[in-house]
Amino acid sequence: MPRIIVEVMPKPEILDPQGKAIVNALPHLGFEEFSAVRQGKRFDLTVDGEVTEEILEQARKAAAEMLSNPVIEDVVDVRVEDQR
Repeated sequence: MPRIIVEVMPKPEILDPQGKAIVNALPHLGFEEFSAVRQGKRFDLTVDGEVTEEILEQARKAAAEMLSNPVIEDVVDVRVEDQR
């Protein structure tokens, strides 16, 4: 069944305490290469049957109206991933 993947990230001007905690912990685990982390959300929407343009548009609408908080988050990607 195909899936629609929705990725949401905090807006750049919004503080990301989870990302900050992660970037601070990475060196303690031996990962010295990373200077910043932003943590976002991913939603997998499973579709029965073919993903039409109408279904993809509904996913975009759900992403903008329900899956994200437009005050503090941006929807950065809505894509179809065929699961075979």
